[in-house]
Amino acid sequence: MSTITAKIQIYVSSEQVNSLSITTNAYRKACNWLSAKVFETKELNQAKLNSSFYSTLRENFHLKSQMAQSVMKTVIARYKSAKSNGHEWSLVTFKQPEYDLVWNRDYSLNENRFSVNTLDGRLKFHFEKQGMKHYFDGTWKFGTAKLVHKYNKWFLHIPVTKDFEKISNTGINNVVGIDLGLNFLASTYDSKGKTEFFKGRIIKHKRGQFKTLRKQLQQRKTPSARKRLKKIGSRENRYVRDVNHQVTKALVEQYPKGTLFVLEDLSGVRNATEKVKVRNRYVSVSWAFYQFRELLEYKAVLHGHKVMIVNPKYTSQTCPKCGHVDKRNRNKKQHTFECRNCHYKSNDDRIGAMNLYRKGVEAMSAVTS
Repeated sequence: MSTITAKIQIYVSSEQVNSLSITTNAYRKACNWLSAKVFETKELNQAKLNSSFYSTLRENFHLKSQMAQSVMKTVIARYKSAKSNGHEWSLVTFKQPEYDLVWNRDYSLNENRFSVNTLDGRLKFHFEKQGMKHYFDGTWKFGTAKLVHKYNKWFLHIPVTKDFEKISNTGINNVVGIDLGLNFLASTYDSKGKTEFFKGRIIKHKRGQFKTLRKQLQQRKTPSARKRLKKIGSRENRYVRDVNHQVTKALVEQYPKGTLFVLEDLSGVRNATEKVKVRNRYVSVSWAFYQFRELLEYKAVLHGHKVMIVNPKYTSQTCPKCGHVDKRNRNKKQHTFECRNCHYKSNDDRIGAMNLYRKGVEAMSAVTS
């Protein structure tokens, strides 16, 4: 079973904006009020919270019955999440307007309309349908959604769940090594010996522009500059995610079912790049490699593929032809690789992809042997 979050833009008329704003703000205020009580009492049992605070939630914030129950679930979930992530016990605050919606109680959704329960009654909305059609084929289950107000727009975040047949190791018929970087966002090498490069220079240039603009605004230190800084940060995050979406989508769609994608474990990329010159560090350490991995993993499941994460040690220093390992094999400045032993030459990113491909093949051979 696989669960992904579908993020849908809701089209809200000027008459409906006020109703949604009142509802989501009341919900947020109720969450903050109850969070203060939970912080004091450390009580995370919903039945006990319901006994103590249900009536007050409804009276003080004019919530409907199901909304009051959802507030308790939202607050409990946030505290439990903080605890499971190893954070010390501290007050949880809700800063943005939001509203958690129970399927078939607070909201319903079909191919044409989104319907939601508000403090002013039930409202219906049109929504962005692109990419949503397949969720209505009867094989997906909708979960508790979240109504969110961001970038002056309204969005619905829905967890959708479906049972997928897991690809066994014996079902793998193609291996693709994927080397992630900045000169090339992704470089691939597959079972047919084909190499593909997803260019990253324009992305690197774009991020450099964001950095320059951010620095200029930080120097101003005015309220308007701080407000614009926040908008730029959101815009940059959307840009990064969009690029990662495009590349991962292209990868899962171009290879046959049963493909194994092999990636380096880049969870320590920030520590590994601290030796980079300060003026280049922003672009070097801030690209969302882990986000790329997450997007590829969930899309791989949808398309009948598999993702393997391997240790990155010596990936860029090993000759894929003779196996000789030497850090001098790679020239980082010129993005070239030449083996000191057999003198095999190639692009250094391609070498990384070739070695990841080899690790994938070796892993599959070990399983089937």
